[in-house]
Amino acid sequence: MTDTPVKGRWVAQWKELFAEVVTTGLCTGCAGCVVACPHDVLAYKDTEGVYRPFHLEEELGPDNCIHGEKGCTSCTRACPRFRTWESEIDNHLFGRTRLPDEMDGVSKDIILARATDPQVHEKGQDGGLVSAILLWALDHGYIDAALVSYLEGDGTSWKAIPGVAKTRDQILASAGSRYTYSANTMAYAEAVAGGAEKLALVGMSCQSSVPPVLSLRKAGKPARRFALNIGLLCSKTFDDAIFEELFEARYGLKKQDMVKMNIKGVFQIWMRNGDYHEVPLKECHAWTREGCKLCPDFAAEHADISTGGIGAFNDWTLTIVRTDLGREIIVKMLEDGTIQGRPGDDDPGAIALLRKLSIVSRRRWPDTAVPDPKVGVPPRKPKAAPAPG
Repeated sequence: MTDTPVKGRWVAQWKELFAEVVTTGLCTGCAGCVVACPHDVLAYKDTEGVYRPFHLEEELGPDNCIHGEKGCTSCTRACPRFRTWESEIDNHLFGRTRLPDEMDGVSKDIILARATDPQVHEKGQDGGLVSAILLWALDHGYIDAALVSYLEGDGTSWKAIPGVAKTRDQILASAGSRYTYSANTMAYAEAVAGGAEKLALVGMSCQSSVPPVLSLRKAGKPARRFALNIGLLCSKTFDDAIFEELFEARYGLKKQDMVKMNIKGVFQIWMRNGDYHEVPLKECHAWTREGCKLCPDFAAEHADISTGGIGAFNDWTLTIVRTDLGREIIVKMLEDGTIQGRPGDDDPGAIALLRKLSIVSRRRWPDTAVPDPKVGVPPRKPKAAPAPG
């Protein structure tokens, strides 16, 4: 591997990205490279469990790019898993790398928060915080559109797809969790075509590293449009096949009859007829999306605000404030009553779980890659020997 420092001439292109990230399992499917490509020669496949970028031009084959041979490096600049990504982004955002004990990344505050608007609270997940932030940021001129996910068609397929939200109704329509993957960054082109200049990205942990890496490595025009970065705590997502192959085949739960889902130690599913079901997470592991298996970032460590419903209180969101912008927005929303807040220490179990799940994710990162994500990760405890006899 040749060294490609941020300072100095950047020479790595699609050939290096394909060899070092796409084919090694490090690719999370965030689609940052596709968004940044100025020649439109990268596309994205999100069917058959793939969720990866691929090269469209045939002249040099799938593993090389004629534009890259001529000096284009946008794709590697935009990749938040390319080489020394974590320490580079840490220094860019926070002026330092995370400390060994900062398993969930660098942060300013950790609080519990929820929306005060009853409609937003009800429509959203775990208190509706993300929807409340988007609505407030839209009303106060911080953003003019958000890259989010919707459910395809009438929602009964439960396939998550990227889309743009520019109105209250659209933001509320995008609310709620789905545990299959949507590369929300792929809605960038639609947002720009619609005239948006100041974008919020709501994305899984892996996606939340895209805006800062675009800015840090100067990966073309998209960087300047990302104005707010909201990350979703994420230990994994599942392939779309889980609906038919597990939920329906084993439990008789058809996706068209599901109305809500959540993960709280088990996979929770609410049905249209009012029934509620729990599926053990161990049974879901076989459908883990490939792009999640080596991802070390549970806590959306490079977002402005990271959020997740991992606490004991189902209608409060664990909220990690990371940047000056994130703190500014949360403080103003607390001051004007848009959200309610309480100390994160009110739920010590949530803080402990945040650290535990962050460690679990960091342990996935392979020893063959750059060491930064595994710095400080404690060794696994040895399994107890079975009792004799």
